[in-house]
Amino acid sequence: MTNLLHQNHIIYSGTGRRKTSIARVRLIPGSGKLIINGLPGESYLQFSPNYIRISYSPLTILGLDKEYDIYVKAEGGGLTGQASAIRLGLARALCHINPANRVTLKSEGLLRRDARIKERKKYGLRKARKAPQYSKR
Repeated sequence: MTNLLHQNHIIYSGTGRRKTSIARVRLIPGSGKLIINGLPGESYLQFSPNYIRISYSPLTILGLDKEYDIYVKAEGGGLTGQASAIRLGLARALCHINPANRVTLKSEGLLRRDARIKERKKYGLRKARKAPQYSKR
């Protein structure tokens, strides 16, 4: 959320959450590389085109693909949750850069946190809703 100065460049940051994942995203003007937890983004996301596309989607929509370097600290959950958390954090950081970006990102639904989380298991059931087979006698 805060804008810091780093080597004469302003750092824009945003936090994204999805399921149990949290991603702290920092944007620095650069060449468009993605670094997640110290690893290249493609390597961290296991070269999955779907995860990579999800992570880059806010930049792609705004046409800023090669304008900013993205540094992410992601924790918790799995790759699906982390990729979606990165997307939300990136969208929020882009809103700090230029408030005009907000209209475009909001219309695409990228500023809405996906609140779906795993439902808790209830006693007497096998999972959250799966019941044991009913026996009449």
